[in-house]
Amino acid sequence: MSIKRYGAEQVGAGGKPLPFARAVEADGWLHVSGQVAMENGEIIDGNIVAQTHKAIGNLLAILKEAGYGVEHVVRVGVWLDDPRDFWSFNKIYQEYFGAHPPARACVQSSMMVDCKVEIDCVAYKPKNA
Repeated sequence: MSIKRYGAEQVGAGGKPLPFARAVEADGWLHVSGQVAMENGEIIDGNIVAQTHKAIGNLLAILKEAGYGVEHVVRVGVWLDDPRDFWSFNKIYQEYFGAHPPARACVQSSMMVDCKVEIDCVAYKPKNA
């Protein structure tokens, strides 16, 4: 079994190096690290709608880089800073995952950075696909 790491050299807020890969692929499984509404190492300004679009956009960019699509996502994990954002988040989430709904967990959590949402996923694609 081979293991491929994507973006192990990434930097976070303040230009500090992050001690994890954006994603790791093994035997057709792709585990994408939690994505927030970060651009150029900083969290974007905006409400839950803007931050959800950006966080999911970051997630999809990693999937694409690794050769996967939204149709390959089998599980999503979501952390919301404020539970009142749940329905607004769901509306945006459905725009991206509505045709291919994966299993999902969504919880309220204090964030490690000043953001409103974090989202990770696990995707699967057979090696010969």
